[in-house]
Amino acid sequence: MINPTRSEEGNELYNFYEEKNNESKTTSFHLFEIYKDSAALDFHRNTPHYKNYRSKIVDLLEKPIEVKVLNSIDSV
Repeated sequence: MINPTRSEEGNELYNFYEEKNNESKTTSFHLFEIYKDSAALDFHRNTPHYKNYRSKIVDLLEKPIEVKVLNSIDSV
């Protein structure tokens, strides 16, 4: 999933992170993705590797995937 996504034309960043909580002894995983535009994100969501990932990951989750779409702010 990582390498095919990174090679997509509209993908600007795709990093996968592991977060270990020592107190609760839990592990969380985070994806940080940046796409050129909404068309690039739509393209990604229709690729075979994305569809394969989504079909397999659901059985491994303790809770549903939370997706946040963020918009860049150039100045404050």
